[in-house]
Amino acid sequence: MTDTPLDFGDPEDLERLRNDFRAWLAGHPLPERPADEPLPVFLHRWHRQLHSGGWVGLDVPEQYGGRGLTALHQVTVSDELGARGAPGVPRIGYLAHALLRFGSEEQRRRLLPRMLSGDDVWCQGFSEPGAGSDLAGMSTYAERRPEGHYIVNGQKLWTSYAQYSGLCLLLARTDRAAPAHASISAFVLPLDRPGVTVRPLRAANGDDEFCELFLDDVRLEESERIGAEGDGWPLAMTTVAYERNALDTGHLSKYGLLIERLRRAAHERRKLPDGLLSDIGRCAVDYQVLVAHARRRTAERLAGQSAGPESSVDKLLMTRAEQRLYETALKVFPEELYGEGGEVLGDYFYSRAASVYGGTSQIQRNIIAKRLLGLPVGPRA
Repeated sequence: MTDTPLDFGDPEDLERLRNDFRAWLAGHPLPERPADEPLPVFLHRWHRQLHSGGWVGLDVPEQYGGRGLTALHQVTVSDELGARGAPGVPRIGYLAHALLRFGSEEQRRRLLPRMLSGDDVWCQGFSEPGAGSDLAGMSTYAERRPEGHYIVNGQKLWTSYAQYSGLCLLLARTDRAAPAHASISAFVLPLDRPGVTVRPLRAANGDDEFCELFLDDVRLEESERIGAEGDGWPLAMTTVAYERNALDTGHLSKYGLLIERLRRAAHERRKLPDGLLSDIGRCAVDYQVLVAHARRRTAERLAGQSAGPESSVDKLLMTRAEQRLYETALKVFPEELYGEGGEVLGDYFYSRAASVYGGTSQIQRNIIAKRLLGLPVGPRA
C-alpha cells in the first residue's frame, strides 16, 4: 500500500471550468437517440459532440490533441456529466494515458488526436476464453520473425463493441519462457487486418456489447508494438487504473444522486422497515468510502505515482458500492419492477456484471493476496 498523504487541493479554476461546461451543455444538450440506433453509434455521436466543444482529453497535452490541463479538470467534466445522468466522457482516457506513457513520439502524434476526436474508434483485447480476466494466464502469442515483424495467433473474449471499432489495443505474449508479468507486450491491431475475425455475442437481454476476436496468423509490424517487449503488463495496469477510478468514470456522482433519492424516500415515507433503513445506511457508508478512496487515487496520480496492483482494491470497492446501492434501490422503489422496468431496474441488471467485467472479483482478491499482502500460494485442490 502507498503512504502518499491525501493532498487534494482543487485548482482555483475548477469551478470556472465547471461553469463553462454547464453553459456549453445548455447550448449542446444530449442528442436524441432513435429507437433503432445501436448504443455505440449513439455514444460515438455524443463523443464527437463533446470533442467539438473541447471536452475530451482535457488532461492530454496539447501537442497530442488535448487541452494540456490536469486530471482534476477531466474529473470535473466527468462529475458534471454523471450528475446530469448523461453518458460519461468517452472511455478512451485510459487508452490515451497508456499511449502517453508507453507509446513512441510518432505513435502519440499519429494515434492520440484521432482517438480523442473519435476519427478512430478503439476497443481493447485483454480477456481470453481460457484465462478470463486473469491477464497472467493469457495464451495469445505474438511470435517475432527474423524479418522483424510478428505473427499473432490466439483468441480474445468480452471485447466490448469490437464490431464498431477500427483499432484494438491488443495484449499478447512475446516470450513463452519469461515470467507472466514480464512476457506480455502491447500492440495496435487494425481490425481489418487479414486473419482477424470479429464475432459479436448476443446476450440474454438482446445486447451485443461483447465480441469474440479470433487471430489467425495476423501480421503485426514492429512499429505497431507499443513500448518495449514485456511492457504489456504495466501498460495494462495503467489502463485499468483509469477504468476503475469512479471519479474518472463519473460513477461517483451517479451514485451520490441515487443515495440522495434514497435518503429523501426514507424521510418522506417514514414507514420503511428497519432492515431497509440499515441497508440505506450501508449504501451511504460504501459511497463515502469510495469517495475517499477515489480522491486518494487521483491525488496519487497528480503526484506522479504510477498505477499498481492497488487498483484491485478500487475495483472491489466500486463493485460492492454499486451492487448494494441498486439492490437497495429496487427494494425502496419496487414500482421500478413493473411494466418494462425503470432506469433503476436497468442499472440493477448491469450492476450484476460489475463483479465480472474489468477483472472478476476473484481475480482482484488473488492480486491483493499475492501482490499487496505477499501471502503464500496455497496448494491447488
